[in-house]
Amino acid sequence: MSQKEFSCVDCGAINCNKRDSVYPEFCPTAELTEEERQAVLELYGEPENHRMAVTAAAVEADFYLKYTRVEETVEFARRMGYRKIGIATCVGLLEESRVFARILRKNGFEVCGVVCKAGSVDKTEIGIPEEAYLGKGPGPVMCNPILQAKLLNKEGTDFNVVIGLCVGHDSLFYKYSEAPVTTLIAKDRVLGHNPAAALYQCGSYYSRLLKDGGKEKE
Repeated sequence: MSQKEFSCVDCGAINCNKRDSVYPEFCPTAELTEEERQAVLELYGEPENHRMAVTAAAVEADFYLKYTRVEETVEFARRMGYRKIGIATCVGLLEESRVFARILRKNGFEVCGVVCKAGSVDKTEIGIPEEAYLGKGPGPVMCNPILQAKLLNKEGTDFNVVIGLCVGHDSLFYKYSEAPVTTLIAKDRVLGHNPAAALYQCGSYYSRLLKDGGKEKE
């Protein structure tokens, strides 16, 4: 690979974090111009951006290795002064969303949840052929992340939390949500919604992921 093909994921120095080494030739920090750096810093000066960045840093510092992701989410929302929390949930994780809603309400928040099948629209209405789902688990009703976002926008939520939306569906929700969004649960049906487990097991059970195309040779 040429130097231009490398990026931060290929770095072993991580000098941007510790500042005790040198920057590799391909390092974006080393290539950053003063104008570019200042332009980004100016964005952190915008009121909402500034509050979010400072609050996120404070929650991280105050509860590092102490709070779970659930607790961090509640604390961040509290410190930001959010009152109405939206939950964009997968229908398959409704129970988890119910528990999270109970936690939020116990902490004084108003909650509005919208499930992915809201609207009950048939997949064929957006051009998904029946053979793509007949006889398979998902069924004929499409996931509708754009509607989820629109309904939460209509409710005027201050902050939205994604629980288990499919890959791509979550992207559409982020795109159309007017409120800031965080993800509490990333869906992974195989690994109990712990997608990082596949990365930890690439040297053994999931070694196929490192093969060309991510598949075993036939």
